[in-house]
Amino acid sequence: MKQGTQGSAGTGNAGTGPAGEAAQGRFRVPAQPTAQDMDRPRDAERDRPRGAQGASARGEHTHGEPALPLPRPRATVQRSSVRGQILAALRTALVTGDLRPGEVYSAPVLAERFGVSATPVREAMQQLTLEGAVEVVPNRGFRVVERGARELAELAEVRALIEVPVMLRLARTVPAARWAELRPLAEATVRAASSGCRATYAESDRAFHGAVLGLAGNEQLVRIAGDLHRRAQWPLVGSTPGTRGCAELIADAHEHTALLDALIAGDLEVVRSLVREHFDGAS
Repeated sequence: MKQGTQGSAGTGNAGTGPAGEAAQGRFRVPAQPTAQDMDRPRDAERDRPRGAQGASARGEHTHGEPALPLPRPRATVQRSSVRGQILAALRTALVTGDLRPGEVYSAPVLAERFGVSATPVREAMQQLTLEGAVEVVPNRGFRVVERGARELAELAEVRALIEVPVMLRLARTVPAARWAELRPLAEATVRAASSGCRATYAESDRAFHGAVLGLAGNEQLVRIAGDLHRRAQWPLVGSTPGTRGCAELIADAHEHTALLDALIAGDLEVVRSLVREHFDGAS
């Protein structure tokens, strides 16, 4: 606006020129291109920054500002990293019960708690919506889905249908040396269970099962089984955080080491028994 005023004063005619015409509610008619100009439009458009091309194509006003440089890939990675960290924290909060079933949480409030903007929180919650952990409540936020014992039993049944046949097949084909390589992961579940932290155990439990199924060489199998496993670890409605005691977690973890011992020994009957028992008590 200041530039337009100065330009009018310099000419002595405030009613002419762009500023004067805009003030009177008129729009300038663009000058018709010359023949020389017609020879250069494609080169000029090509040399314009992509952001400026997109803005003009959408009819947006750029006001003659210099085009901003495109964001570097590092900026995208950083934003993705923040979103990933928030998503991991929210998943942990679901397992521990800090995000309570039936409660509604808004992205701005959660963002303030995490010390970040609302955007990565909203994106993380949208991912949890796709996973079935939360549901959108218009104009309020996201409600944590309430789950009952029946859903937990159904998840355990589906996991057994997928994982048990694969484990039994692997037990007949994978050499003992490969099973022995998983010993650190099995022992990590015992240490995590001993800590009494449900979230820590949930992470190590998924890591062990994922490594076992990974020997099948089927990435889709690992992804689907991992998703089912994560959903099975969410607390039930009305449950108190930490109700699954340390002793129960330790017993579950020792089933991993016992299963690994049977796999290394090639004892298929023990493997079959342990696998079915493990999924019957899965939660």
